[in-house]
Amino acid sequence: MIVHSSPCLFCRIARREIPAHIIYEDDHLVAFLDTGPIRPGHVQIIPRDHYPTFDDLTAELASRIIVLGQRLARILKERNQVSRAAFLFTGSDIAHAHAHVLPMIAPTDITSRRYIAEERITFQPIARPSDEELGLVALGLRRALDAREVSP
Repeated sequence: MIVHSSPCLFCRIARREIPAHIIYEDDHLVAFLDTGPIRPGHVQIIPRDHYPTFDDLTAELASRIIVLGQRLARILKERNQVSRAAFLFTGSDIAHAHAHVLPMIAPTDITSRRYIAEERITFQPIARPSDEELGLVALGLRRALDAREVSP
């Protein structure tokens, strides 16, 4: 179900109305760095069209996101010298289908409340890297993608 929602942050990024550190784009997808990354290289992959949740995506579009996520995961594992990368669809923060891809540096980088023993947990805001730092990471990832396959 395509819903055109102009105030949507991700729609505005896809239309290039607001800046983002874009590392990949084609007619269907845009991938850019998360500005509050869990780890350096944390990427968001979104469809250009507005789909409120991942289960609203067509199978073809969901497949495109997964294939690009796999390509990015391989690059992130290599660049960070880790054996795993996380890939997940979420939707609790922005109502536009999106996937996260990030290197798994620590086992708690992506976790469930069910694994946490403490009754009360607290969270702190993640520091936003400077635009210069994000730009360097984005450039490295774009070059790595370009050096591999042309399409997701």
